[in-house]
Amino acid sequence: MSALVTNTAPGAPLDVVLRGVGKRFPGRDGEVLALTGIDLDVRHGEFLCILGPSGCGKSTLLNAIAGFALPYDGAITANGVPVVRPGPDRAMVFQEYAIFPWMTVAQNVAFGLKIKGLPRTEIEARVDALLRKFQLQDFRDRFPKHLSGGMRQRVAIARVLALDSPMLLMDEPFGALDALTRRNLQDELLRIWMECGKTVLFVTHSIEESIVLANRVVVMTYRPGTIKRVVPVEMPYPRDPASPRFAELARELSGLVMEEQMRHEQAERAAGDGPD
Repeated sequence: MSALVTNTAPGAPLDVVLRGVGKRFPGRDGEVLALTGIDLDVRHGEFLCILGPSGCGKSTLLNAIAGFALPYDGAITANGVPVVRPGPDRAMVFQEYAIFPWMTVAQNVAFGLKIKGLPRTEIEARVDALLRKFQLQDFRDRFPKHLSGGMRQRVAIARVLALDSPMLLMDEPFGALDALTRRNLQDELLRIWMECGKTVLFVTHSIEESIVLANRVVVMTYRPGTIKRVVPVEMPYPRDPASPRFAELARELSGLVMEEQMRHEQAERAAGDGPD
């Protein structure tokens, strides 16, 4: 992987704009405020990680940008268009392996292309290229049950990339994988991002993963989730977790996340000391 300095150009066009974004869910004792007052600009070609303690609304925020968490407060635009539904410009990759178990690897990757009605020759060419890119060409006729977890997630990402959406929304896609497979897929994702120039929004609970991947890390507060701080990661790729700068950033991000975790624990203790 070639080195790349990660300063996102200030003049780059904005792919996503959030203003005053909030999200409420019905609860047993009334509405639960999951997100509140989120203002964020995501520039074209940026790799943005969303980090925070469990329950802070990271996935809810990503789903709102995808057009799934409707309705929401405030305003979200993607490529200048208000987000009112899911769209082909925003491709979603989930933590669970979102592939069809009754289809082979090649059939899974080709599925969206067939729905779009592309010519057969174009579908075959695009599928073959992606299978080679993800080192799945020898498994094209295998069914998901015969694949490892890492290979199934490669198929899921390849299927999304086949559609060539300009934006990838990824909700902890490597969270269930072992450390070696996770690092291999991080490297593969970075390579694709560098080659294709897509905008990536990536939810993670791993501080190390956020530093390995991101141009900027958005740290969220505990519920109601809002932006605590946006931390730039001004390091060239590939990033060495043993380097002093990496360790410095890890300490900074860990401190921010731990503050929110402690705030949550204190609020829970206070609630427990109250009247029944």
